[in-house]
Amino acid sequence: MVEFIERMRQFASERRLCVTLHARKEMDADSVGIEALAQALASATAEIIEDYPEDQRGHSHLILAWLEGEEAVHVCCALHESELVIITVYRPDTQEWTQDMKGRL
Repeated sequence: MVEFIERMRQFASERRLCVTLHARKEMDADSVGIEALAQALASATAEIIEDYPEDQRGHSHLILAWLEGEEAVHVCCALHESELVIITVYRPDTQEWTQDMKGRL
């Protein structure tokens, strides 16, 4: 998982992102811009909170990242060759997630 985080941060900082149509729609609905997302994923505070090794799209992870250091965002993503594939993005619902946004209620 350490390797995933390191590569995710590198790809995000280099803006090597492939955003799926679904993720783009979710980002638009939650007013999450691509630059803010890239910065959040490149940050040292971004962390894996769930692991999906059997995902039909390939091994993916749910990441907790912070937009501008204060607003939580969850990003489901996977590494694919030389880019980070953004599968979905959403602002976690406080009624569905623990206060630290890391666990499901």
